[in-house]
Formats: sequence, C-alpha cells, structure tokens
Amino acid sequence: MTQRQMASTERSLRIQADDNLKSMIVGTVMRKIKSRTWKKQRYFRLQEDCMTIWYKSKKAGNAHSTFPVGDVEAVREGHQSEVLLSIADEFPPDRCFTLVFRGRRGNLDLVAESAEEARSWINGIRKLIDNLENMGQREKLDQWICDWFKKADKNRDGQMNFKEIRDLLKMMNVDMNEHHALRLFTMADKSQSGTLEDDEFVLFYKMLTQREDVLRVFQEYSSDGQKLTLQDLKDFLREEQLHEDGVQQYALNLIERYEPSDTAKMLQAMTFDGFLMYLSSSEGSIFNPSMVELSQDMTQPLCHYFISSSHNTYLLEDQIRGHSSVEGYIRALKRGCRCVEVDCWDGPNGEPIVYHGHTLTSKIFFKDVVTVLSNYAFKASQYPVILSIENHCSVEQQKVMAQHLTQILGDKLLKSTLDGKIPIGLPSPEDLKGKILLKGKKIGGLEDCMNGVVDDPLTGEVSDEEETAEIDDDHHRTDSIRHRGKKSKQRLSKELSDCVVYCKSVHFSSFKHSRVHSKFYEISSFTESKARKHIREAGAEFVLHNAHQLSRVYPSGLRTDSSNFNPQDMWNAGCQIVALNFQTAGVEMDLNDGLFSQNGHCGYVLKPAFMRNLDERFDPENPQNRDGYNPLSLSIQVISGQQLPKVNIKEGSIVDPLVRVEIHGIQLDQAKQETRYIDNNGFNPVWYDMLQFTVHAPELALVRFVVEDYDKTSKNDFVGQFTLPFTCIQPGYRHIHLLSKDGTSIPPSSLFVHTRITKLT
Repeated sequence: MTQRQMASTERSLRIQADDNLKSMIVGTVMRKIKSRTWKKQRYFRLQEDCMTIWYKSKKAGNAHSTFPVGDVEAVREGHQSEVLLSIADEFPPDRCFTLVFRGRRGNLDLVAESAEEARSWINGIRKLIDNLENMGQREKLDQWICDWFKKADKNRDGQMNFKEIRDLLKMMNVDMNEHHALRLFTMADKSQSGTLEDDEFVLFYKMLTQREDVLRVFQEYSSDGQKLTLQDLKDFLREEQLHEDGVQQYALNLIERYEPSDTAKMLQAMTFDGFLMYLSSSEGSIFNPSMVELSQDMTQPLCHYFISSSHNTYLLEDQIRGHSSVEGYIRALKRGCRCVEVDCWDGPNGEPIVYHGHTLTSKIFFKDVVTVLSNYAFKASQYPVILSIENHCSVEQQKVMAQHLTQILGDKLLKSTLDGKIPIGLPSPEDLKGKILLKGKKIGGLEDCMNGVVDDPLTGEVSDEEETAEIDDDHHRTDSIRHRGKKSKQRLSKELSDCVVYCKSVHFSSFKHSRVHSKFYEISSFTESKARKHIREAGAEFVLHNAHQLSRVYPSGLRTDSSNFNPQDMWNAGCQIVALNFQTAGVEMDLNDGLFSQNGHCGYVLKPAFMRNLDERFDPENPQNRDGYNPLSLSIQVISGQQLPKVNIKEGSIVDPLVRVEIHGIQLDQAKQETRYIDNNGFNPVWYDMLQFTVHAPELALVRFVVEDYDKTSKNDFVGQFTLPFTCIQPGYRHIHLLSKDGTSIPPSSLFVHTRITKLT
C-alpha cells in the first residue's frame, strides 16, 4: 500500500470510528423544510468517503442529490433561521438544525425525527468540517485525486479502463490526443492489467499534472538539477522573491514546513516536490501573508478608514419583489461588513417592520434584525458596526425601535460618548471595539445632549435617502417611483434620537457650507450620481471633506435589479461608507472583497496618508500634484493555469482560457490587458505572456485577475477571478488561487505568474 493510500485510509478509519459519523453513514429520514407549508421527508446519509452527503426523496424512484461537506460553512442548532422560526410551534428546537452553505447558496433547513438524531448530525458535520479545515495541502490534493477517481470509475469496481480514463480527461478539461493519453495510461499501468488501480491512477495523475513551468524555475536555480541546496534556495529567494532580511532562517523554515523528504531535510535541501508545495502554499501566494493579518493602525479617527458597507442589507434579491430576510444581515456580517442598513416602517400591532417601502418586497420585524445584530455583529470582526437607519416610522413606533435597540443590544449599543465628555473628534475603531453605533437623525447636536439642553422633538424629514432627486437626475419620472421618493413631515422621538451619538445624519449643502458649519459627528449620504458629480466638479474638496467627517454613498433608486455601481470611484474620493448590494455577485463585489481582504478581514482599511492629512490636497484627477507622488511600473508575466473549472456543461466542451489583468484605481490608472487564448485546455494551459502597467496612485489601486473562456461568436464565459490591493502583491514567482463568481474558493484552480514592481525612472 502506498504512503498516500495509508494516510487516506488512516484518516477514513479515524473518522469512521466516531459514533455520530457511523450513524450518519447508516442514514436517517429527516424533514427538509422550505416554508410553513413545504415540509418533505428525505433520506439523508453520509457516503463512505466521509466527504459527501447523499439524499433522496422517499417517493422519487432512483433520483437523488449529493453535496460535498466542503460546501457547508456552518451548522446552526435550533430555530436559527427564518424558516425554522416559522415552524417553531410545530417542532422543538432540539430536533431542528440549519446547514449554511458557502457563497450565496440558500440554507438547508432540517428537522430530525428525534433530538438524538439531530445531535448526531450536528456534531458529525461539525467534526467533518473541522477535519477538512485541518487537512494539510497534500491531504487536500489526495482527496481531490480520490474524488476524480470516483467520478470516473463508472462501474464502481475500483479500477479504471482506458475508456473511463478518456472520459475523465474530458471531465477534467483536458483535450489530449488519444495516442498521448494511451502512452501515459500504459506507463502508469505497472501491473499490465489493462486497468489502473488506486496507486497506478495516482501515478497517472502525477504524469498528467507534471509542472514543466515550475520545473524550469527549479532547474534554473538547482546546482545539480535534482535538489535546491540551502544556498540555491537562498539565491532563489533573494533574486526572484526579493526577500532581503533573514533569508537563511526563512529558507530553513520553508524546508522544514514544505519538504516531504526526511533525507532532504537532513541535508538542509529542498526537492522539486517541496519547491512546488512551497509555491502552492499561502507563502507562495501573490497575496502577502503579513497583509492578510490585522496589520494596520486602528487608533485613527473613524473617518480615516474605508468601511465595508452594505445597502438594503435585508434584501436577498431585487429591490421590487425581492425576499426580505434576516439572513441578509447574517451573510453580510459574516463577510466582515461593518455598516448595515434598515428601512423601518410602521408595522402591525405596534411592531416596526423592515422592507423596501412602496414595493412588493416581503417584510421582517425590526426586533428580529436587532436580535441577529446582537448575535452576529462581532463574529467576523471585533471592530464597530454602524446600523444605518432609514426611518419612516411614527413617533410611537420609533419609541418601540429605541426600546428594542436598548433592551436587545444592551451594552453593545453606544448611547453616550466614550468618556462622557464632549469630544473634539471621532473615536477610533480600536476605541469602539464591540460597539454598535446608530446612524440616523438626531435632535440638536451632541454638545446640546451633553449639556442637558433638550429641544422640542424635531419636526422635519426624518429620512436621509434622496431617491426622488436621484430619479429626477436620471430623467425618469414615473408616478410609482416618484411616489416612493416622496417624503412626509415626521417628528422624531427623543428616545430614538438619544441612541445616535457619533453618526448624526445631515443633509449635504456644499463643501463650502460644510467647511464652516459641519461638526465631526455629522454624516451625509449621497446617491451614486450626486457623488460622481461632486467628484467631477470638486474632487480635491471631497477628499478633504472626507478627511474630517464620514460620507455614505448608496446605489441609485433605479437599480431595481440590485445591481451595483463601481465603488472604486468613491474610494478615490475618500468616501468611507460605500454601500453595495452584497447579494449581487460581480466585479463591484469582487473589488469590495479585494479591498477588505487585507487587515484581518476586519471590515476597516486605513486610507492612504495623503487622504487623511487636512493640510494636503489630493485630487484623484491629478495625482501628480501631491507630495510624495511616486508612480510605479507593474509587470506581470502570466505563465500558466492549473485545473481551471469547467464552465460549459455541453458534452465534450473544453475551456479556451485567456487571462485578463485589470487595474482599478484613479482614472489615470484604470487599465486592462489580456493574454492570448489557449485552444481546448483548461487543465494546464501555458501562456508566458507579458503584461505591463503604470500605476500613479498605487495606494488606491486594486488588481483583478480574471480567467474567461474565449468565445469568438458571443460573450466570453467567466471562469474565475482573484482581486487584491496593489500594496499587497508579493513579487516573484507566485500562485493566484482563483475564486468563483460568488467569491468562494475553487481549489485547486490557480494561475502561476511572475510579478515585478519597480519605480518609474
């Protein structure tokens, strides 16, 4: 038995010895719940590989479905989803649980026949998730090979004949001529049986995935062509990866961490396998691992950070008929979002509701949103969450809102300044750790409250959204949409007003007016078109405005399909709260995910120094005029791709991949370049194409790598992407681990590139 088989078998035996997993392998009948009226029995079981869950209807003949355990992000116990809450009177919480999937896929709500069975599945799936997360790189690869073997072994005899291998190659995105495929098959068939068994298939896979591109680099630095001595490895790290300090120790650490051969370790050397393992790891990734961690100064005023922000967080679909759900808040908060939005309206029985007013979107209770906020606000990040309230409620229901906020959130809700004194500036994310801040209208100023001066309840527009203005800007004047934009005069309850401390919503008049009259705790909201107009007409003024107070930008009221605007334009002007529809995948959310993937995914990214300094005037249209202007040249050699996912489900269709590199930043930096496309090879395409960019404001730039399936007659199909801040790029030979449209990882799909950043002379 090979070492690989032994490790895999050992893991399987260890897992299968667990009582919960044993009962999952036997299988269980559970109810799949979609609503109060849709409750169907399904037979669920864990497959022998302990990696796949299989289920089928009791009636539907042979039809069945499966999903990988790796797709499950978390298991929630009890009535922790809207669907299960709706049937709480029917089934006790100890029989209910929810499987939450990665990306934007809907949850799976289940009710077991007994509390014991539910407990068995909850514990079992959690164990499997832990096991997957703790798997080493090599084990993950073993598992991937094993999965392909099972897919291709049609007759389940544990062996693969040549026809099955040919079908497998198509499934794997490989267009290989029959002669070459047969040659590899024959070389791997050591037993000369005409079929490949487990270890023979592994050999076949290794020959198939031989990385000539990495081997070329390895041999360039290897003194004997067989291994990298410590000196060889140090040369490579210095010359290619541009490591400067402590290279000797770093090289020894890499050997210790990634070298599979004990003999090579004793010689302080690295074999090709170890070299490939290093380049495929997070240390060989294009994203600098030290930037992934929390690494920025978190003690600056709140207005000095870009803040990950969501628009109409309660919506899971479009803005007209979409489903409102507390699930929207859970998903956004778990992605590190730090500013969420609620549209509040008077509801039945004195309970405020949340929905997109004057539309057919469904409704949820405000108190349920606040409960979710209390439970999930600080799971992904300890830094403050801003709750942006668009308030359409009567004074009576505003009082109920204040009551829910105070009672449910308790100490998490910030109700007074941090030290009880009148502050002179905004506190920092560090000061506000674990706190929820309310953004909304406020009676009088912060100083008045602190001095005990209380005005009469404010009469005026309580909401700060300006959809009518936005729609008029865009020359659309339909009655239904104009109706939605109208505002009625509303009074503000003192109780709700008192919950607003550092984020008082005010109408924006002009930059000149703000300079003279604005207070640091005031925040204005801009529609995307108004923000663009200000950037065009007074970009440097906008940057300066955002250096001392917060701004929020939200999508046009015309984006009824929940599409997004380009957030980069707003970040270029220093706008902190750029609210996007998190439910909508696409380039805009890729950019948002890319920007906030640094600094520990904490939802706060420190703005560049030239945007925080009140004495400096940075104009995004003219970056050359600032102190410290330092344009850089970025050269990227796109070398190869590995195991790109199949996008076209048509029989026999194989990807024709091309790579596009996009620079998103100030107007002067916006650029994109593409490689050639490679015919019929999504498995191991090779380009060696050189792309070159000049970047004038690197501190604001994001780099997006996109892989597409070339189609000469229609739009190219999306294959995968990866977006990162320019400042997080590691130089040298690097792998880029691709993400799906949804932003979830699609291992082992990757690109191999060589990057260089140099000063422009």
